[in-house]
Amino acid sequence: MQSDYLDHDAIGLADLVRKRKVSARELLETAIARAEAANPAINAIVLKDYDAARERASRELENGNRDGPLAGVPYLVKDLGLPVKGLRMSMGSRHYRHFIPDEDAPLVTRTREAGLNIFGKTSTSEMGQMPYTEPELFGPCRNPWSLDHTPGGSSGGSAAAVAAGIVPLAHASDGGGSIRIPASCCGLFGLKPSRGRQPSNAVPAPGDLGIDHAVSRSVRDSALLLDLTSGNADRPMGAPGTFLAAASEACKPLHIAFVTDAMLAPTLSADARAALDDAAQLAASLGHHIEPVTLGIDFESLRESFLMISSVSAKNLVLRADQITGRKPNREEFEIATWTMGHIGRKFGERELPAALEAQRQVSAKIADLMTRFDVILCATLASAPIKIGEMQPTAIEKMQMRAVTTVPVEPLMRKLLTEVSNKAFAWAGCTELFNLTGQPAMSVPLYWNARGLPIGVQFATREGGEATLLRLAAQLEAARPWFDRRPPLMPARS
Repeated sequence: MQSDYLDHDAIGLADLVRKRKVSARELLETAIARAEAANPAINAIVLKDYDAARERASRELENGNRDGPLAGVPYLVKDLGLPVKGLRMSMGSRHYRHFIPDEDAPLVTRTREAGLNIFGKTSTSEMGQMPYTEPELFGPCRNPWSLDHTPGGSSGGSAAAVAAGIVPLAHASDGGGSIRIPASCCGLFGLKPSRGRQPSNAVPAPGDLGIDHAVSRSVRDSALLLDLTSGNADRPMGAPGTFLAAASEACKPLHIAFVTDAMLAPTLSADARAALDDAAQLAASLGHHIEPVTLGIDFESLRESFLMISSVSAKNLVLRADQITGRKPNREEFEIATWTMGHIGRKFGERELPAALEAQRQVSAKIADLMTRFDVILCATLASAPIKIGEMQPTAIEKMQMRAVTTVPVEPLMRKLLTEVSNKAFAWAGCTELFNLTGQPAMSVPLYWNARGLPIGVQFATREGGEATLLRLAAQLEAARPWFDRRPPLMPARS
């Protein structure tokens, strides 16, 4: 089954189960074998739940339950913010490492109803704060395309597991790019849905930046999963089958705004610009109208707004962690950068939150106006190729400064440190946050690999609620420039 397993996406594997060509237990054992072979190198899976998954697979086989849309397909859940009953949710943090939710999140319930069999959890940066996945608790997660490089973050574990062929798709979440960034780094498809598309499973956060979905090897897997998990009791969106149908429909010619702005990054690297130009040329060859556009946004100000909103969320998860775990938080149980972000949120985040939320409203209105003239925006996912492991870790001096400002919270020093540290992260991963602020759906599509063989995704966004447009386009791009059979060293080539 090992070689055949890699030849199928999730829909294909579920079809094999329905046709009795393979059992759910056989699929699971193949996924476990691949995990045991690859995980020592990539460190993507941080919690194993093999025995319970085996029981579920055997029970479903005995009961003849092969009718779920994704019945029997092995699945991994990111270890952040999505409670799975009975499974530790450490969120990459020493403080949360013993926290075990007592019920499934609504999205997990829908995932199980789809037939997906959860057999483990994947690594994330602590509290999802960083665009790389190097938590002190578990150590760095590595990219199957090059073990010296990051798989991105904060859904780096999920992306690494999919890229290594452990599972065909895996849960991911995105509060500033955490689906699209690792998709770009690992040569995968990553769709961030519209705000409110999925059922809420977390404490409400300011700005409502985050959303859950997945990273996948195929567009249609992402589309079907979105069909199966969409809809919120307070804001139902879409109808069953909408997105999978869209992914199989012809894509009409689109008016695409071609944006080369570096967004929150200072500039785009030659690699990123080459990937962007290549995507524009491909889209034009498929009949789409490409028009260069400058967004005209004060990204310096927008960066500050994003950081203020994020700092308040960090404060709630770090300094108020006892409301979730029942245990008082202390500095030794958090990475110093995360602890510092929480203190920044406490010091002036809430005071400045109203202005940040107003800036969010204004930029959302500006982009919504742009989307009355264009169908889609094409822009970079990342400012450069995947960075090396450890490249963005705080320096010894920065850590010393962080300890100082959390002990004596002098506001000017806090602001200076926040600017310096965030500049480092945004220089690489500053192209995705805009669409979290606006709530639009956005996707990273793997169309380009650089001369060193590292993948560099490109980003497309559309108006809120327009996932069907993105999926039609993605499927067209996938057909024109197939990526499913492009396999990293840790995923054996097809024999």
